[in-house]
Amino acid sequence: MTGDAQPSDLIRSVSRALRVLEEVARADRPLPVKVIARRCGLNLSTSYHLVRTLCYEGYLHRRPEGDYLLGSKVAERFHDMLDGFERPPHAGSVLRHLAEVTGHTAYLAQFADGRLLVVDVAEGPRSPWLEDLQAGLETAPHATALGKALLRALPARDRREILTGYGRLPRFTSATPATVEDVEEELAGLPPGQVVVEEHGQFREQVACAGVVVAGTAWAIGISTRGLELPAPAVALLTAAARDLAGA
Repeated sequence: MTGDAQPSDLIRSVSRALRVLEEVARADRPLPVKVIARRCGLNLSTSYHLVRTLCYEGYLHRRPEGDYLLGSKVAERFHDMLDGFERPPHAGSVLRHLAEVTGHTAYLAQFADGRLLVVDVAEGPRSPWLEDLQAGLETAPHATALGKALLRALPARDRREILTGYGRLPRFTSATPATVEDVEEELAGLPPGQVVVEEHGQFREQVACAGVVVAGTAWAIGISTRGLELPAPAVALLTAAARDLAGA
């Protein structure tokens, strides 16, 4: 569910089916129908109809034990969503090359409906695995170099609208900016000619990231590293990769 007002022409059967999918998705184990019905606030008969339909369409899978987990069609739609983003030309190959020559994980991200979305990732051995910086996931613009690079490129009004849309900014470490004003102050303190935006330990303890906007686009690419120091050669290669994407 979103914060939008309920539409007058809401199709309740579709809404109920989506609630079932959401409950099964967030569960830490497969769920029997009775549990699904209770968590969704539905009667048992309706729940049976919904799970049978979702299984038939491939969005749920019924195990031999009689409980349910997500089906393969969910993964297919996830990949369809990622494929729907019009990336800069050759973005995948540029990211893979950046990860190969630096050894650091490379990321591609943009804002979608006011949320920072990671669209592509190329893993590198010198970076930690960050569960919230994976393709298809929303992440925090106020605590990531990717997000700050994109925020910095926006008009102040648009930037504030995005940040206030998160409500209270989540804290990931003691270094995470706590308020919109903290983020604005940090961005205002960056040198005017500085292209790369860095963050040190704001998103994860003992992890640093760098991000840069691809000129002429609404995309940013970035890298992460273990420790709080970003190697200068890797940052230089990140800047070069952004230029490659801008000129592609």
